[in-house]
Amino acid sequence: MAYKKTEQYEEKVTSGLIESYRSALDLLGEDPEREGLLKTPERVAKAMQYMTQGYQMDAKAILESAKFHEEVSEMVIVKDIELYSMCEHHMLPFFGKAHIAYIPNGWITGLSKLARVVDVYSRRLQVQERLTTQILEAIKESLNPMGVAVVVEAQHLCMMMRGVQKQNSVTTTSAFSGEFQKEATRSEFLKLISGKFN
Repeated sequence: MAYKKTEQYEEKVTSGLIESYRSALDLLGEDPEREGLLKTPERVAKAMQYMTQGYQMDAKAILESAKFHEEVSEMVIVKDIELYSMCEHHMLPFFGKAHIAYIPNGWITGLSKLARVVDVYSRRLQVQERLTTQILEAIKESLNPMGVAVVVEAQHLCMMMRGVQKQNSVTTTSAFSGEFQKEATRSEFLKLISGKFN
């Protein structure tokens, strides 16, 4: 086999989470020993570690691992980057897309690295507002561009499944630095990510 992807989990963390989820099932009135739930605590323990793997990742190191000197100064945009995260208030998912732009100042990075930066910060317990600014700050600090823009659009299950139960609401957050604080540059970016080129 030329390629094999494996997942690794820290045994101490996994076993502790398994016990916690087994206890949670019991407290909720379920029988952790019934057939359908026997492996659920282990599955959830592994899923939670996967969904919060961003704590073990370094966004700046990712960006700098594919950092290239280029004399370009035109806007670089990667839009519709899908993201999945978990609200830190209820530990319920929120999901959507991120749009990122930067104006190089002598340095560019691999396009996939921008998507990976989104994963670094979304794979943590989050609030969308902080997620947006963390993405911006990592790009700003690693590439020192003339400007960075980040827009995140997401739906939050904590609003859809519980509480106000609003099924069609979308939350949009944005962060801008440098050249993107200028109205003309910001407007060009927003126009490009909206797909309205007229």
